[in-house]
Amino acid sequence: QVHLVQSGGGLVQAGGSLGLSCAASGRAFSSSAMGWFRQAPGKEREFVAAITWNADATHYADSVKGRFTISRDNVKMMVHLQMNSLKPEDTAVYYCAAAPSLWAVVRATPDSGSWGQGTQVTVAS
Repeated sequence: QVHLVQSGGGLVQAGGSLGLSCAASGRAFSSSAMGWFRQAPGKEREFVAAITWNADATHYADSVKGRFTISRDNVKMMVHLQMNSLKPEDTAVYYCAAAPSLWAVVRATPDSGSWGQGTQVTVAS
């Protein structure tokens, strides 16, 4: 099991940048794939980005490809999401998640894997 605590986020103007971080605890972190999801008001939670346990592969939703970058530091047990060129439609509560594999993260649901507490990101137009 991996315990996840998120930080970062906030309010930014369209076109700006924000970073999110997720601090992990638990021995399973170093072997877990990690990911980020988001949920806008009235919408279902959607996949944003994922990274393998050793960072040799990443996967992004088409809506964020080229603008967002996921990274991890296994020594510090941290996962980051750098968000550039933000758009109002990026406004959502963002969640980090852990799962055994990249594709398990991509397919994760609130009932599967480990999840952070959520962080609000608001992009003003």
